[in-house]
Amino acid sequence: MKLRATLGRSFQLGTAFVGAVGLVSAPGFAQQQMPPAAPIVQAVPPVVPPMPLPTLSASQTAQLGQMLADAGFAHGLRHDGSAQARLDGSDTVVRAALDYARAVHSGRLDASDFQQDWGLRPAAYDPVPAFADAVKRDRIAAWFRSLPPPYAGYDGLQKGLVNYRKIEAAGGWTAIAAGPDMTVGASGPRVAALRKRLAVEDSDVVATGAKFDQELKDAVIRAQRRYGLNPTGLVSTGTVGALNVPAADRVRQIMANMERWRWLPQELPAKRIQVNIAAAVLTVFEGDAPIASMKAVTGRPGNETPMLQSRIHSIVLNPPWNVPAGIAAKELFPKGAAYLARNNYKIIGTGAGRRIQQQPGPKSALGLYKFDFDNPYAVYLHDTPAQAKFASFDRLDSHGCVRLEKPGPLAQLLLRNDPAWQPEQIDEALAKAKTLRVQLQPQDQVHVYLLYWTAFASANGAMNFRGDPYGWDKTLAAKIERRSAITAVAAR
Repeated sequence: MKLRATLGRSFQLGTAFVGAVGLVSAPGFAQQQMPPAAPIVQAVPPVVPPMPLPTLSASQTAQLGQMLADAGFAHGLRHDGSAQARLDGSDTVVRAALDYARAVHSGRLDASDFQQDWGLRPAAYDPVPAFADAVKRDRIAAWFRSLPPPYAGYDGLQKGLVNYRKIEAAGGWTAIAAGPDMTVGASGPRVAALRKRLAVEDSDVVATGAKFDQELKDAVIRAQRRYGLNPTGLVSTGTVGALNVPAADRVRQIMANMERWRWLPQELPAKRIQVNIAAAVLTVFEGDAPIASMKAVTGRPGNETPMLQSRIHSIVLNPPWNVPAGIAAKELFPKGAAYLARNNYKIIGTGAGRRIQQQPGPKSALGLYKFDFDNPYAVYLHDTPAQAKFASFDRLDSHGCVRLEKPGPLAQLLLRNDPAWQPEQIDEALAKAKTLRVQLQPQDQVHVYLLYWTAFASANGAMNFRGDPYGWDKTLAAKIERRSAITAVAAR
């Protein structure tokens, strides 16, 4: 599988959920006359001592020390571009190499650093066995190269990091002053500042001049596309705000996204669905190549869509909406019984235990399709009768679930191998307006990844940025810096 060739150019995981089963005695079991039970002998697993750290030869020590000198900076593990302190002695180099391996392979956070809605966790990783084997076979360089995430998306970020660090080192860019909107025909100091700013990221822009012409408009459109804005060519408040984010903040944003790449498994399934939460876009992959894409609506700040990994196991046709208790209490019950009746809501139960369910139909918030996958957040993909938001470039507006622009084609794609559920049968079931759950065949169940990518490289290598609507980039950067500081103190 050519992961680096195809994965993650524009869109880009995992926690396994394990349930414990308790043993419960049957009623009256203790009173039954039973023969004495034989003593239970529990097997105690042998204590496996940790693998001893390998001893390097003098040449291996020098080779590995040289590779470590700037590797952390190159992979966004250090903000400081100065050379790493000289490492003396085999033991010191070995421990530094293992610390680096853990950081670049699976990230720098401890379990306690992960937020509840960061449901993607790196797999447990012990670098010692592979490192010891590499030392034994004198293949340290190959081991070292194998450590970073094996994805084209990560490679693109690493190259972008180099470029934006150069921009930062050269002084970054000067903020564009506030003022009226700029478009073709405008002129003056703010247009000159706009030209100079765009030229930093776009080599096709002439950096000098104070006139807003068609070529500058084309450059503005390219920039707006890179920043996920409406590509009108009109420079208004939103465009100025994106352009005025300091270069140092863009560097930190790239580093935060590189860290999240390290939470991915070393190989993703070739058949999968990925949702970029920050960009509100869903992409379908087959054979590890994107075959379809659609707009989505993801959670608004305060109702964040969690990062997670799961598997779509069924599609519900004509789904009812079991309204979460918090939404019911804050948003629906206060609107009164008449509103609930008009919108096909049904109150189930009485007293403190009452809840609201919206019945299937044209007014259902879930539309005609619901795509179910197991997760502890009670989120899913679904249809919606409210289509207007898909025309917007700001599509973070849900309570946490993911609304889909084209759920019908997605359902047909997932069910295409099931002879009982071809498009005609799906349409017939929908027309009956009755709720029906369609189980996907085991071989057709598809992995789904909800991911938070705010920086990524396009096919031509240009960096694309999105806003940090949940503040997760800043939070992650702060956690990384705190963890790095703790590690530095411990290493003294």
